[in-house]
Amino acid sequence: MGKWKVFVTRRLPAPAEEILAAQCDVVFFEEDRPIGREELLQGVRGVDGLISLLSDPIDGEVMEAAGPQLRVIANYAVGYNNIDVAEATRRGILVTNTPGVLTEATADLAWALLMSVARRVVEGDAFMRSGQFNGWSPTLLLGEEISGKTLGIVGFGRIGQAVARRAQGFNMRVLYFSRRRHPEAEAALGAEYRELDQLLAESDVVSLHVPLTDQTHHLIGRRELELMKPNAILINVARGPVVDEAALVEALKGGRLAGAGLDVYEAEPEMAPGLAELSNVVLLPHVGSATHETRAKMAEMVATDLLDGLQGRRPAHLVNPEVWETKG
Repeated sequence: MGKWKVFVTRRLPAPAEEILAAQCDVVFFEEDRPIGREELLQGVRGVDGLISLLSDPIDGEVMEAAGPQLRVIANYAVGYNNIDVAEATRRGILVTNTPGVLTEATADLAWALLMSVARRVVEGDAFMRSGQFNGWSPTLLLGEEISGKTLGIVGFGRIGQAVARRAQGFNMRVLYFSRRRHPEAEAALGAEYRELDQLLAESDVVSLHVPLTDQTHHLIGRRELELMKPNAILINVARGPVVDEAALVEALKGGRLAGAGLDVYEAEPEMAPGLAELSNVVLLPHVGSATHETRAKMAEMVATDLLDGLQGRRPAHLVNPEVWETKG
């Protein structure tokens, strides 16, 4: 039997290519940019496996273009709402993702954003580089203290709990909102459950860690932002559309919110008009998992799952297990 044909929509860290090379003919989209629609449709033709990114819409048209031999779509991300999983399931295609591995890196970044916004780090850096600093001043770049304040975590899965663990070092009171209660984590982390509106009203910092679903789209909109304290900070390292970005711009401009730290955007890579001009927001280019260790582990996971699926083994991180059960 010949090698499996695999298409990868972007160059990945070394482990992916090394794992697949021996048993697959792998074609990478070589340009360092998101793949275009026609390039994607052309690239998938005749492949047995596809490795995609969160920015790649993988729908029925893509699956049809690939052909009936397509067996596995492996997403190089925890999220997978870019894939029409229902359509893949209907076609008997396995879908995998890379959960768990980026927990600590993403929690670290949430805290990097939190501290940068609270202490106006980016503003201070720009101030120094522009030569404006002419000596210490008692009123220069006053920010918000974090120690002893209240942190509200929306979404209390792996990443949310990792963020809460870090808050213990700052002696913070931790509140959380989640689809279900987490009694063990409450006890271990000293976290208190609140309904969303109450959490927003009580928290000095609100950090978002929910997946993107129909229920979480614009979970934080104009009404929710108005519930927050005027000196509060909003952090989003989850998914962009969880926040109504236009409403956030209004709140930041109008002084109804002290600041925000964002790693994700509603219409990524675009930003809502006016967001980039605001000095009280720190903006990062979706780098939550961007450490050497995490990205390499993600590459290993995505390649291993793809190869397992092609070889008839159950992938470890299967999104649609009903396909496997049907095949079995």
